[in-house]
Amino acid sequence: MHVQFCSIVPPYLLRRLAQQDAPGYSSAASAARKALGHVESFQAARAQAVPVLPPSLRQAKPGPVNRTVYDAGGEETLPGRLVRKEAGRATGDAATDEAYDGLGHTHRLYAEAFGRDSIDGRGLKLDATVHFGNLYDNAFWNGTQMVFGDGDGDVFERFTKSISVIGHELAHGVTQYSAGLVYRNQAGALNESMSDVFGALVEQYVRKQTAAQASWLIGEGLFTPNVQGLALRSMKAPGTAYDDDVLGKDPQPDSMDSYVRTSADNGGVHINSGIPNRAFYLVADALGGHAWEAPGRIWYEALTNGSLPPAATFTVFARATVRAATDLFGSDSKEHDAVRGAWETVKVKV
Repeated sequence: MHVQFCSIVPPYLLRRLAQQDAPGYSSAASAARKALGHVESFQAARAQAVPVLPPSLRQAKPGPVNRTVYDAGGEETLPGRLVRKEAGRATGDAATDEAYDGLGHTHRLYAEAFGRDSIDGRGLKLDATVHFGNLYDNAFWNGTQMVFGDGDGDVFERFTKSISVIGHELAHGVTQYSAGLVYRNQAGALNESMSDVFGALVEQYVRKQTAAQASWLIGEGLFTPNVQGLALRSMKAPGTAYDDDVLGKDPQPDSMDSYVRTSADNGGVHINSGIPNRAFYLVADALGGHAWEAPGRIWYEALTNGSLPPAATFTVFARATVRAATDLFGSDSKEHDAVRGAWETVKVKV
């Protein structure tokens, strides 16, 4: 399997920002062009092959978290200078300490809610680099570690501010080591959606929020006050996360009725993820309580039990979640009915 570089900011948003010529956004436009160039080079590159774990190894008893945070110092060389390792004291640098805490929160969700031993299922050390590049407008998983930019300051804040972003990017690693969903078309949109789902669950787990209390926003807090918007994406209501003169309106569809057919962004992996995102939200909303419990267990089982093909479509994944709900809770359960109903609402055939 070949690992793709996976970044949090959609190319369509970066492209819109890169085209701005207003004087107040010149540095942001420049930063967006740089980030967009990175995304395009990432998507053109084929990263090193990483083995997918056989399902028998995924239930290894979770061990302790092992985190390492590096500082790129505004350069683009990885990993950078070691600034904090496991059990080390807080540094006082916000990005370093936020990254360290976010890695820990993510590890804890997988260990405590799903019995998973780190990202790969067998204790993978969690590495992150902060202060990557100059005013870098993105965060990404490169197949082996997390990388965070500081943002341009006009549109984007530092990318470690959002727990859901950290959880999102690390979830790409979980997908990489389990189903290995290819990063294109519907499988790629599922890959992105899995990261949004588990990114949201990390945030909710830390805050002890019920499905009703949670915001269901991905990247909340990343935008500066200059932006008319709350986050990069909304799982509850795709297409409503932002509506801004500079960035435009959030274009995510919320059902197959509005599915976007495009060759851009590897076949629309960021834009069409809104459809399975909303399906997960609808399951969580229907069942109530904590979303990492029944809904999270169903999605985690479907992703990691070895039955999902790398090129899975929305329908294939929907059927996998119905089977998982049946296996976990029974065919006459409210969980089974909630999953079927959610996919029907977003017009995905089950």
